[in-house]
Amino acid sequence: MILCPFQFNSIAQNIVPAREIQIKSALLSAPADKRDRATVYGYSANKKFILLRKGSNEFICLADDPNEPEFSVACYHRDLDPFMQRGRDLRKRGRPAKEIFDTREKEVKARKLIMPKQPTTLYVYSANDKDYDRATGEVKNGYLRYVIYIPYATAESTGLPLKPEAPSMPWIMNPGTHGAHIMITPPKK
Repeated sequence: MILCPFQFNSIAQNIVPAREIQIKSALLSAPADKRDRATVYGYSANKKFILLRKGSNEFICLADDPNEPEFSVACYHRDLDPFMQRGRDLRKRGRPAKEIFDTREKEVKARKLIMPKQPTTLYVYSANDKDYDRATGEVKNGYLRYVIYIPYATAESTGLPLKPEAPSMPWIMNPGTHGAHIMITPPKK
């Protein structure tokens, strides 16, 4: 069978990298001084979400999902884990983004899902799939953005605009909700 480049890319995209490679690439999203002791989750050979490495600090990192078309890894403060886990559970059940948001909002208001009381950070490192080498974990042209969750914050309570007015300018997204967060999106190189 002869594969065209598109078919090869689709096949390569679904390959689950080795445990060490998943850990290496997931840690690209973490602050450098937190990488050595961060907990890392990723995927087994049969694409089951699993613990790859138990850490000892406040960060939890997620390896790239082999079922998604682009490379994306993330790292977040452990106090966000119930929120993140609930989102993963709802996505696994096939729920659309709006329903996931609305479900978590309802659960936070009912105190079934607890959000951190203090601001907490999420880092997301991404790249085009063609720029991620699944064999080595190397990433070219990667892009890091920052999110600081501050539930129920508003533009008025923070002084932040509702959209960025300059490159890298912080702004508030989902104001007044459980998912209110400050976005910091540096320009892509």
